[in-house]
Amino acid sequence: MGNRLRFALALALTLSTPVFAADAPGVTATEIRIGGVFPFSGPASAIGLVGKGILAYVQSINDRGGINGRKIDYIALDDAYSPPKAVEHVRRLVESDEVAFMFGQLGTPGNSATAKYLALKGVPAIAIMSGSNKFTDVKAYPLTTTSLVSFDTEGRIYAKYLLSALPNAKYAILYQNDDLGKDYVNAFKSFLKSDFDNKVVTAPYEISDPTIESQIVNLRSYGATALRRHTEICSAGHPQGS
Repeated sequence: MGNRLRFALALALTLSTPVFAADAPGVTATEIRIGGVFPFSGPASAIGLVGKGILAYVQSINDRGGINGRKIDYIALDDAYSPPKAVEHVRRLVESDEVAFMFGQLGTPGNSATAKYLALKGVPAIAIMSGSNKFTDVKAYPLTTTSLVSFDTEGRIYAKYLLSALPNAKYAILYQNDDLGKDYVNAFKSFLKSDFDNKVVTAPYEISDPTIESQIVNLRSYGATALRRHTEICSAGHPQGS
């Protein structure tokens, strides 16, 4: 619930600024139209609850009269954690719904697939729910702001903790096979340096995999003492690792 509250507060702060002129796209004298894309269905539907939390908070804002006299029309679409669907929905939100900006779009793959399009169209992507390091590159993503701790920082925190709590152990990392998971593994490499190959074993998985049993069996065969599973679900506030 803490993450949802932070996202909601960020939304309120964003909308309370006076920069949204009445003639801006998606803004009228009575309404501000905003877009969001979430995995309400599919393999990552658990984190779609974050989108529902934002919708509920937006409704509570509207019930209190909106922001500066304007109601919020928050259009949230379901991409089922599929980058092609994310692209399709973002194009619709920009070109058909004419949203003023995107807020809280969730998922590293979907944000990666749509960020350059949004930048080309001049549509800000505010408080995206991804900690991928690349989105902190202001030159490459000038209209994007993130709302999560970077995966690099998160990975270093866990590496530091494991090295302190289990200094002689071998660590297993089960990671999502995309930018999200690879950033996390690279953070361990950066922290452990030359000790990484001796102390860490890794196994990737696809978000669509029906089971991760084979990866767990392989990781166990290497004699790992501690397992860390890293997924977008973990980063959104639903612990899946230990």
